[in-house]
Amino acid sequence: MKISLKKIYAGVAIAGVAAMSLAAISYAAGARINTTKSIPVGLYWTTDAPIEKGAYVLFCPPDVGVFATAKERDYIAGGFCPGDYGYMMKRILAAKGDTVTVTDNGVTVDGELLPHSKPIKADLDGRELPRYQSNQYTLGSSELLLMSDVSDTSFDGRYFGPVSRSQVKSVIRPVITW
Repeated sequence: MKISLKKIYAGVAIAGVAAMSLAAISYAAGARINTTKSIPVGLYWTTDAPIEKGAYVLFCPPDVGVFATAKERDYIAGGFCPGDYGYMMKRILAAKGDTVTVTDNGVTVDGELLPHSKPIKADLDGRELPRYQSNQYTLGSSELLLMSDVSDTSFDGRYFGPVSRSQVKSVIRPVITW
């Protein structure tokens, strides 16, 4: 049996269109894939769960200098958020009323040192990293500290500080992680 190249190309094209359609439908329904080290790599689903301490969130970085530098240096991607930033995924590790301190040893929340929170002084290219300067800063009612609790090298709150709740687009729940 001889199969023509034309039929093979047509089959590949149909499979490609089907895969892209499935991806678009999944995204519209709430599927999000995390490929960064900030939270466990895997498939997440957007939810209407409350924005609270411990939750994973999808957020738009505010259009401020530290994020402009991060995008310029490729710490974060471009995308559909204001300022042409891409969505970021982090975990809420401090919220209203929590006291946050960032030192050379790491980030403490209410006196407890967070794992994987020691600031790195320079990136792989030797450029100095920003560091949020906080000495006993208590988060206000609309502020969140968004961090990684699984990676020493995540670009997170130890560098950019608190973020407003208004920047959060959705709480996300892990479906499958690896």
